[in-house]
Amino acid sequence: MQNIGKMIEAYAAGADLLRESVAAADASQIDLRPIPGKWSIREVLCHLADSEIVYADRMKRVLAEDNPTFFEADPNLFLKSLRPEDRQLDQELEVIAVVRRHMLPILSALDSDAFQRGGQHSLDGPMTLATLLQRITDHIPHHAAFIDEKIAALAG
Repeated sequence: MQNIGKMIEAYAAGADLLRESVAAADASQIDLRPIPGKWSIREVLCHLADSEIVYADRMKRVLAEDNPTFFEADPNLFLKSLRPEDRQLDQELEVIAVVRRHMLPILSALDSDAFQRGGQHSLDGPMTLATLLQRITDHIPHHAAFIDEKIAALAG
């Protein structure tokens, strides 16, 4: 696991990284699925925004509660039920940016011991705050690569 300070810096930069990735697509490409079986760019953004909210809750609960349980948030169920087709890209991007700006002062003020506090994931078992932060920090670069792949396939 990387240095917590560097991880917080990467977490802070995530929303801008995502904006840059999405900026390469034009409006006509947002709902296309150039790669069979893969989400559209809009669906990826909705998934990322939903995940930011879930992870912020998990991180706060790890800090505030003793060994909380967090439940699986199946992204396919979220997308099926939370109407990505009716959600606006700029709002999804703003949710991600706002949640991260909200969490940054909390995370930045913590001492190293706080990152060892943990909770129980219903499927993955024990997780520390450091693990949760690493997962959500890596989430945007992981999906930005898929967005770049979609845009390249559309340019094809």
